[in-house]
Amino acid sequence: MSKTINLTLKVWRQKGPDVKGKLETYQADGISTDMSFLEMIDVINEKLTRDGKDPIAFDHDCREGICGMCGCVVNGRAHGPEKGTTLCQLHMRHFSNGDTVVIEPWRSRAFKVIKDLVVDRSAFDKVIQAGGYVSVNTGGAPDANAIPIPQVIAETAMDAAACIGCGACVASCPNASAMLFVSAKVSQLSLLPQGKPEAAKRALAMVRKMDEMGFGNCTNEAECEAECPKEISISHIARMNREFLKAGLFSSEK
Repeated sequence: MSKTINLTLKVWRQKGPDVKGKLETYQADGISTDMSFLEMIDVINEKLTRDGKDPIAFDHDCREGICGMCGCVVNGRAHGPEKGTTLCQLHMRHFSNGDTVVIEPWRSRAFKVIKDLVVDRSAFDKVIQAGGYVSVNTGGAPDANAIPIPQVIAETAMDAAACIGCGACVASCPNASAMLFVSAKVSQLSLLPQGKPEAAKRALAMVRKMDEMGFGNCTNEAECEAECPKEISISHIARMNREFLKAGLFSSEK
């Protein structure tokens, strides 16, 4: 049986990217423990709207842990306290009556705050545009089983492809590094035969773009792996480093 809890929310409010923000306090009373975290914010926003106040801006789309749109820092944890869970999948039963919940946007120089909890993650799009694809000639698609791929390789590539680009890795890293995101995209392609011809060019282009966008360096703190909602392994970072090193030694794209 569901129950209700009362919470004190401290929410980051910022009207625009060039406006100074601050934490504002709201009372969230009568919150059902069956609600998701985003549904709880919906309830608060309905009350703010009725009171003639500006609702809290936050990113969301599918609310099924697939799209990667949602995300903020809850009590110092990206996506909140539950492991392997996106913010939209976090339920209020994981909080206790009387808790104070601090809600902030992703913090990174590369993720500029647009408004409140909404940040500009287009830096990820630019990294993908730099090399996160496979170039193919137009024509008929080959049969799916035309190129045999060992199961262990296919599963590792699929694990990397599970990345939804939410940005939790950047938000949780003390250096605001995007290495887990970039390495997942490099791995999912470089492991497969279709992606190998461009592996060197891809690694160089994506890492260079990552640095250009202002992300920090990886120092193997592993917070990114701990907070990733898809539990992507930092072993992909090691693979990307190897690809980048080989590319720097043997590629003409220097």
